[in-house]
Amino acid sequence: MAVVQFMVSVDLSVVNLGLPRIAAGLDFSAVGLTWVIHAYALTFGGLLLLGGKVADRYGHKRVLLLGLAVFGLASLAGGFAQEPGHLVAGRALQGIGAAALSPAALALLAVTFPSGKARVRAYGIWSAVNAAGGALGVLIGGVLTQYAGWRWVMFVSVPMAAIALVLAWRGVAAAPPTASGGRPDVLGAVLATAGMSLLVFGVVRTDQYAWTSPVTLATLAIAVALLTAFVYVERTTTCDPLIRLGLLTNRSVAGANSYNLLLGAAMASSFYFASLYLQQVLDASPTMAGIQLLPFAFGVIAGAAVAIKLGYRLPLRPMLIIGGSVTAAGFAWLGLISADGSFLTDVLGPSLVASVGFGLCLGPVVSAATAGVAPGETGAASGLLSSSRQIGASLGLAALGTAAHARTGRSTTIEGLTEGYAFGMTLGAALLIGAVLIAIAVLPRTSAATPAEHGSPELVPEPE
Repeated sequence: MAVVQFMVSVDLSVVNLGLPRIAAGLDFSAVGLTWVIHAYALTFGGLLLLGGKVADRYGHKRVLLLGLAVFGLASLAGGFAQEPGHLVAGRALQGIGAAALSPAALALLAVTFPSGKARVRAYGIWSAVNAAGGALGVLIGGVLTQYAGWRWVMFVSVPMAAIALVLAWRGVAAAPPTASGGRPDVLGAVLATAGMSLLVFGVVRTDQYAWTSPVTLATLAIAVALLTAFVYVERTTTCDPLIRLGLLTNRSVAGANSYNLLLGAAMASSFYFASLYLQQVLDASPTMAGIQLLPFAFGVIAGAAVAIKLGYRLPLRPMLIIGGSVTAAGFAWLGLISADGSFLTDVLGPSLVASVGFGLCLGPVVSAATAGVAPGETGAASGLLSSSRQIGASLGLAALGTAAHARTGRSTTIEGLTEGYAFGMTLGAALLIGAVLIAIAVLPRTSAATPAEHGSPELVPEPE
């Protein structure tokens, strides 16, 4: 599962630094080039709920293997693209594969490690690899684009998918489907997929159409209408629902997903602003910017290791409060970047603080989102969590990017750009404070029993 998550995380960021050469190589227009990113985000974000339900219904291992095969073939096809449409189609197919394998992988973790010490370690390892893949993806993309050619930002996922496929085939135990075999909720699936896809579509296109433009408002309004209809159908359907709405009454699930939404919004925008600051203000090359973002990956790994140790003794709620607070402090520090700064004085220290905090809360938020969930709903809960992260990332990047651009105004000076990036980082800190408040107000209080008392640190209710 760690290899699977590393591959997905790398693919989310590996293409970014190769975009200029992709545009030149396939003769993309400026608007068309954005679809190299949007095609993946659209299919991935729109199909996650459906992917989670399919994993529950047809078997987590089976859907994981299918998703890996689709992902690997799509990466191979994208690397051989001869015109813009071929690459966009390959990226869209990658998103479909990722939407199947990502919730299936998380569901397998939840089912294989239901509680105790093993669960803490499993989620700690998963979270470290997840963040390392995201940070290394930038570096890998820069190096491959510069020294091997842009096609390798697609080809690099092929061997990873093949390795993950072999490991999953040999290492994951086959098990019967965990969900009921009732008649599938086709209408709910259509409404949810269309609504989520339109929501992501409306948000990612705010780089072309302002938030207040008729195009954006109409797209988002239709998305909300479709999702509202989806909720109604889920409440009244006699079929096996795509997601049981009662799942959202679980305080742990609801709190973790709300927390995850804000966490995804802040983290996606932080990579965006940090990479722009390094390249546009500090004049770093794409490869050097990727190298300078590596400490973030190391910080997340360190934070995840600390989370494993603390997870044996602390419940999830204080872990998320501590992790969110530390990450917010790092973002607030990044909000102090200056036009005449440097990597060592303005970026390294705060990025380490933010990344350690991120590592502290990444594993616990995933664990909280699947805590107390029935085996037949682990895929749905995992798809919901992945959806909240993806939607949060899309919304956060669009909203904070717009706010930063508004603060910069028409200025193209280094000082003006820095002011916009700093404002975006500060807003990210505010989002994380909101996540901490959600953890305090929504997540249930639990306490960890010591291994000496019960053999493994199960989570038990804390006396009021």
